[in-house]
Amino acid sequence: MKELLRELRERSLAAISGADSAEVLEGLRVQFLGKKGELTAVLKQMGKLSPEERPAMGQLANEVRAALERTIDEKRAALADAALRLRLESEAVDVTIPGEAHRMGHRHPMYVVLDEIKDIFIGMGFEVVEDREVELAEYNFDKLNEQPNHPAREWTDTFYFTEDSSILLRTQTSPMQIHVMERQKPPIRMVAPGRVYRKDEVDATHSPMFHQVEGMVIDKNVTMADLKGTLDQVAKRLYGADTVTRFRPHHFPFTEPSCEMDIQCYKCKGKGCPTCKGEGWIELLGAGMIHPKVLRMSGIDPDVYSGWAFGFGLERMAMARFKISDLRLIFENDVRFLEQF
Repeated sequence: MKELLRELRERSLAAISGADSAEVLEGLRVQFLGKKGELTAVLKQMGKLSPEERPAMGQLANEVRAALERTIDEKRAALADAALRLRLESEAVDVTIPGEAHRMGHRHPMYVVLDEIKDIFIGMGFEVVEDREVELAEYNFDKLNEQPNHPAREWTDTFYFTEDSSILLRTQTSPMQIHVMERQKPPIRMVAPGRVYRKDEVDATHSPMFHQVEGMVIDKNVTMADLKGTLDQVAKRLYGADTVTRFRPHHFPFTEPSCEMDIQCYKCKGKGCPTCKGEGWIELLGAGMIHPKVLRMSGIDPDVYSGWAFGFGLERMAMARFKISDLRLIFENDVRFLEQF
């Protein structure tokens, strides 16, 4: 048995030293040290030895097992180091080779216009505000002085979440103005861009999801002249110093008096063409002096403060800015269209 252990030791150590991979090494470990391995088979013959011989053979068997385990651990570490060196060599980067050119993206035309609008209003001292898109009907309608029978509150026009029509996807960014008035004391100068949702059919000028930009100024002695002067300058900054604007009377529940602002058609210069539908003017936004009832419902005394507000569709602003004829082009993500900007 002593000769069997010595022969096993020499043969196994030689095989382990010659292993060229972790898989081969693991196979040798199982072959020599496993439960059904060769060392276990030799140890099963211990019962044939006399009581005097067993201690010496047991000690020799332990020495053989320890030598094999130590050699296997050393070989495993050596193989791991060799694999790491090979990987580092294979993955080395030649920094002298020219890099691959990556195709860079750019801003969407609508967000180009939005950034320009933000810059204009920030330069005038306005704060940019963002808020929730899921809104309470109380803020989307009631506190904006829209009566229960207003057409915009119909299920055919609005995305409601609840049967009682109390929670909805906001139909306008105006609720952000109410939130600001409730948590901030005048003076207030804010502009609020964001997504809004209405049950509109998709066509060249409509979409069930679109973007609005609304703004508001509240302070002492604010007048309609401030509204007109500010919005006229915004139009000139956005479309050019030669832009001509006009204001027409209108009606909005949120404001009184109310108006709409048009810009002279950029294509025909007021003569009338297909772009402006022969009118010479293009509607740009709605605005007006904030209704005293709205101020009072938001905790602001209309006898002390006055204010004006405006709102416009961002997509239509982008269409006018870049002479885009179809609203759907803005949302379709056609690279051939977007690369023009």
